Amino acid sequence: MTTTYTSYQQISRDLPKSLDRVAQKPDVARDTQYYLSKIGDIKSVDDFMADTRLYNYALKAHGLEDMSYAKAFIRKVLTEGVEGDETFANKLSDGRYADLATTFNFAAYGAAATSFDAAQKGVVDKYMHQTLEEDAGSDNAGVRLALYFDRNASGIKSTMDLLADDALAQVVRVALQLPDEIAFSNIDKQAAYLAKRIDIKDFQDPEKLGKFLERFTALWEVENPSDNYDPLTVFGSSAGHGISADLLISINSLKRGGS
Repeated sequence: MTTTYTSYQQISRDLPKSLDRVAQKPDVARDTQYYLSKIGDIKSVDDFMADTRLYNYALKAHGLEDMSYAKAFIRKVLTEGVEGDETFANKLSDGRYADLATTFNFAAYGAAATSFDAAQKGVVDKYMHQTLEEDAGSDNAGVRLALYFDRNASGIKSTMDLLADDALAQVVRVALQLPDEIAFSNIDKQAAYLAKRIDIKDFQDPEKLGKFLERFTALWEVENPSDNYDPLTVFGSSAGHGISADLLISINSLKRGGS
């Protein structure tokens, strides 16, 4: 059986080639062609929500495929945009929503929002990475976690960024050999503890990041020798993360606001 580290290295060593293999899969190619042919015609949040196939593609690209049913919630994210700390997306601890609202910034750019590269090729690139990670996770959840951490490492600016993302936090707990129960302790104390154990700047250094992920994959292999770990406990039903209790409350409060 190929180890977690070996599998991760095989994919990440030549990432463009790995992504190209994903892009050539018939279903991925069809969905991508559809997305690129239609996204330029999307001029509003209503247009975006109305095209289910395009909407699902965009949400999966942002790791939000498991949230596609929560249309009132997503509509609020997109309608308010990301200008100001009090916007809905910026008040959510999960940065994926602000990322989505930044990509499709109808609040700031109106009908021109989908004309930018971020909403076109940028979304396709995200979709390929997301699909690659999901495919890897079907064989070994540790490989998916390592690829996800590698992809997001450059955006980690604080220990709070780590704790706000279930998957990133899981990688850190394994690499530092911390019990899962620590996730239920006071968030500020967790952040302070991690600050003593980790230099966040190391994640901006490819060599140091590589060593960190080598440690993670080795320890993952020890803890999950048969890879019986269920990736859904970290990544939700298909992508991104699980849905927190406070998020579900927010979704339920919006059910009457639209579909």
